[in-house]
Amino acid sequence: MIDVGDGIELCVEELGDPGDPALLLMMGMGLGLVWWRDDLCAALVDRGFRVIRYDHRDVGRSTPVAGATPGPLAILTRRARPVYTLEDLADDAGRLLGIVAPKGAHVAGVSLGSFVAQQTAIRHPGLVRSLTSIMGRPGDGRTGKVAWRMRPEFLRSGPRDPAGAAEHLVGTFRRIGSERRTAEDDEDVRVALARSLRRELGDGAGGGRQFAAVLAESDRTAGLRRLDLPTLVVHGTRDRVVLPSGGRATADAIPGAELLEVDGMGHDLPRWVWPALVDGIARTAARAA
Repeated sequence: MIDVGDGIELCVEELGDPGDPALLLMMGMGLGLVWWRDDLCAALVDRGFRVIRYDHRDVGRSTPVAGATPGPLAILTRRARPVYTLEDLADDAGRLLGIVAPKGAHVAGVSLGSFVAQQTAIRHPGLVRSLTSIMGRPGDGRTGKVAWRMRPEFLRSGPRDPAGAAEHLVGTFRRIGSERRTAEDDEDVRVALARSLRRELGDGAGGGRQFAAVLAESDRTAGLRRLDLPTLVVHGTRDRVVLPSGGRATADAIPGAELLEVDGMGHDLPRWVWPALVDGIARTAARAA
């Protein structure tokens, strides 16, 4: 546990050689550090990174936060009053980097984590050496929207028992996820959820409060245009939760950014995507060197 100030402690796990370049991984909405699968982290360690994965505030073992979550009307109208903002999450990350990697780190974020990663690079530029934005958007309100047929996914409530919740989540990832998902990918979901349930300190509604922060996101385009660092933007052509226009707009906004559109990838990270992702992160970090 690392105290980053303002009453927030973040649960952090480090993997690899402490002398290797740091890579900070930011996961998506309501998902703790265990959703960065162990095998994927091991592949990044093998590429010479000191991997740092952590729980955002209000998720996992990091500091729980109280407050309301958005209801159906707020979700459908995409308007909510957040308990905390994406900027708050980015400042958590910036203060964390100042402690664990004061000379800077490469940063990679997925979905909500990509929004936070972008804000971290904007707000704490001296601590971010390279940026990998996965399933992201610039927050301009026009690009990277949720496809209408996917919006009911945010209104579904699953079973409360662990086994039922796991199968419900497997079904969700099959609907929002990539082509060629395998039984191993489904098992990854079951394992990660079981680990998440054992680790959760809060009321289980942190994902909802993080969703409110997403609904209230600000336009990051101007800030992205000021970035001067190697950047990789990864997006799936099959993503219906953050439409591919979000990735294209992000890459257009950041000077010199590389856009990697993965054919058949949805709003998930199945194992068949990992080699291209690991290669891309390593390639982008090498540009910083």
